[in-house]
Amino acid sequence: MSKIKVGVQLHPQRVSYAAYAEAVKAVEALGVDSIWNWDHFFPLYGEGEGEHFEGWTLLTAIATLTSRAEIGTLVTCNSYRNPALLTQMANTVDHISGGRLILGIGAGWFEKDYVEFGYEFGTAGSRLRDLGAALPIIKERMGVELPPPVRNPIPIMIGGGGEKVTLKLTALHADSWNGFGPPETWARKSRILDDWCGEVGRDPAEIERTVSLVREDDIPGELDAYREAGCTHFIMMTEAPPNYERVKALVGWRDSVNN
Repeated sequence: MSKIKVGVQLHPQRVSYAAYAEAVKAVEALGVDSIWNWDHFFPLYGEGEGEHFEGWTLLTAIATLTSRAEIGTLVTCNSYRNPALLTQMANTVDHISGGRLILGIGAGWFEKDYVEFGYEFGTAGSRLRDLGAALPIIKERMGVELPPPVRNPIPIMIGGGGEKVTLKLTALHADSWNGFGPPETWARKSRILDDWCGEVGRDPAEIERTVSLVREDDIPGELDAYREAGCTHFIMMTEAPPNYERVKALVGWRDSVNN
């Protein structure tokens, strides 16, 4: 059975940069395998307006604050950046991090970001079509970047559970998939991803399976259920700074199942 990895998505909202930076360093010191932020322009929860930092600029800082953990944005909104530009941004962060970047990407969904920053929101279908058009460009550009990526090619993670389009795009283009629970829902979508791999001629084992954990998902019984369904990378979604005891518990669970 594959080794289990655990990560933390630190939400870059309602927090100072100094406190966020300390949280990044602290969770790496606790032994997590990956550290993530998100790609939004406004807080997603809490009352009223609040402090917020841009994802890719912050990801560059995360690269310099860490030395071991993989890093990424969970997930980049395809709508906000030209795909060729995004590829060069990713390559730059890959070099800054010494080859630790995972390029997480999805179709986008948070309407306030689009409206406030002047992007066309469109429809779920149009955003997915745009993602499908961008992914080949990203992969093509990755092959001609100078200097080439340190980890070449940079692994691509697609986030989302859309069964007709998102999971097909994952089978066609991605190295990992990120979904949500509960475990039975996650397992069903993972099986659909397997089916799409069969349709497009891809070995399902080539695609790492990851889950974003909300609070009720990170108790040992739920973690075991995801693991039994084929998940190998567990990413805790949390405010910054997080509850460090919760992070320690997740790392401890990983160590117990890997031994």
